[in-house]
Amino acid sequence: MIVAEAWRGKRYAVLGLARSGGATARALVAGGASVVAWDSDEAKRAVFAPSPPRGEGRGEGQPSSASPGTAPHPTLSPEGRGLLEVAPLDDLSGFDALVVSPGVPLNTHPLAAAARAANVPVIGDIELFAQARADLPPHKVVGITGTNGKSTTTALVHHILKTAGIPTLMGGNIGLPILEQEALPEGGVYVLELSSYQIDLTRTLDCDVAVLLNITPDHLDRYDGFDGYAASKARLFAMQSAEHDAVIGIGDTPSAQIAGGLSAKGEHLTKIAPGVCMDQSNWPTLQGPHNAQNALAAIAVVKALGVSEVDIDRGLTSFTGLPHRMEQIAAYGGVAYVDDSKATNPESTAPALAAFDRVHWIVGGRAKGDDLDACKSAFGHVVHAYTIGEAGPKFAEILKDSMPVDNVGTLDVAVRTAAANAKPGDTVLLSPACASFDQFRDYEARGAAFRAAVESLA
Repeated sequence: MIVAEAWRGKRYAVLGLARSGGATARALVAGGASVVAWDSDEAKRAVFAPSPPRGEGRGEGQPSSASPGTAPHPTLSPEGRGLLEVAPLDDLSGFDALVVSPGVPLNTHPLAAAARAANVPVIGDIELFAQARADLPPHKVVGITGTNGKSTTTALVHHILKTAGIPTLMGGNIGLPILEQEALPEGGVYVLELSSYQIDLTRTLDCDVAVLLNITPDHLDRYDGFDGYAASKARLFAMQSAEHDAVIGIGDTPSAQIAGGLSAKGEHLTKIAPGVCMDQSNWPTLQGPHNAQNALAAIAVVKALGVSEVDIDRGLTSFTGLPHRMEQIAAYGGVAYVDDSKATNPESTAPALAAFDRVHWIVGGRAKGDDLDACKSAFGHVVHAYTIGEAGPKFAEILKDSMPVDNVGTLDVAVRTAAANAKPGDTVLLSPACASFDQFRDYEARGAAFRAAVESLA
């Protein structure tokens, strides 16, 4: 577990006790902090709320003086350093910071507003990691952001470093919470995927290499328009020291403008131009122009970290890709079934459609916008579309003049219908261009449901 001496003796409020929030609470307590934590889910609270001390338990039928799931007594950490109390966060006065998960909407959540009114900083686990860096063995940090491609690029950088024998951990918006992992030895590299939400909650993360892949409209319900979203991405570079490296894709205007504003970095700035032709034939899981861009960014990162060309080539060739991102999970009767559940907006779906000649496209969920314009250039690859979820009726109306389309409503029906229509050589592709939260817990659960539906065809 990663902890910081800077936390010792301080008092933190932690909102949310799911994966990252739970790891944050445990790390703060291990670091000697006093923590008051809360989650609206009683089951999550119960994980952290201990039984009353011996001799103070309730008899049968005796009411509790604490609210359900609330610890009536603070809990000493196993190390004997800090204290943890599970209790509602009714009063934020006296706290050094409010720590929230990236899912908490800072623009609308009342507790975030209350923290600002009380002059209490609102931060996340990445900021706590930044504060802990001074206590870690000498290391480097790579921060990767962008609307699309950041998970693949993060995993690819991590894989190339491992291939080169460099100690490395992957965290942030991917994998285990960074505070829950064991610190790297000297010379290690932390590779962090950073969403705009995480950057919003971070103040002092000085990345040795910071990466911006692209910026397209997304998450606009959390920002004051598209410019606010782009400004959030730009903050990753504002936190950097001048001598640290920046890698920026310049295929869209906002990203190019951010790169233009960093011209003083000189040789420490690498621009990734769109449309660069590369031989990707030896990279089985990195096909398509979007993955060429991801690979170029990853190559620039690891070169800045001193990785040799030989190790870079070995890493690119042996990279196995990510679950739920262009992942072929089965082939029946000459029909391939591909899980691209992580494609949660049209911009990330477009290259998936373009990657196959004849596509049966499963699309829909909770839409992040009102159109599928970003996918239009690949409509010619679609032989039939099957719309699902909240966006199903709207998307069916959008697509009806461009391709055969059925609004089937649910994922299992979409898989069965597509399988009945598909011919040898076709691809049944789940690439929803939408968030999953209308019908699933997250994109991973949606991908798992797709796999289950496909396997039921066998």
